[in-house]
Amino acid sequence: MAAKNAEQALVNQWRDILALHARTQCELDRALHGHGLCASDFEVLDLLAEGRAADGGCAYRVQEISERVHLSQSALSRLIARLEKDGLVDRAMCAEDRRGVRVALTPKGRALHGEVLPVQRAVLIRMLAG
Repeated sequence: MAAKNAEQALVNQWRDILALHARTQCELDRALHGHGLCASDFEVLDLLAEGRAADGGCAYRVQEISERVHLSQSALSRLIARLEKDGLVDRAMCAEDRRGVRVALTPKGRALHGEVLPVQRAVLIRMLAG
């Protein structure tokens, strides 16, 4: 009986985590929508704004982004293409590996990131603090 209760508590904890994630994701999407972004868009911009790619540069390989952002490779490719179309990022071939692609923020992308950063952080504080 105790093992069954412990198992159910673990399942309940897992479901609570999923529910919190879903609520937070929805709140982020709602808050960022007015800026033309969704939560996933912001995550990519935020990562690029950190400017700490594996080689120390400010442009990330798509593979590096995919390791940090929880999207499929195809979804990430579409997202990056949309951000590029909107003038927020630039894509270029990797000089060291012509099969790879590097992504970097444009000045417009950096400005938008700075504008929406406080919005995103406020949602995280509201949803996750305490």
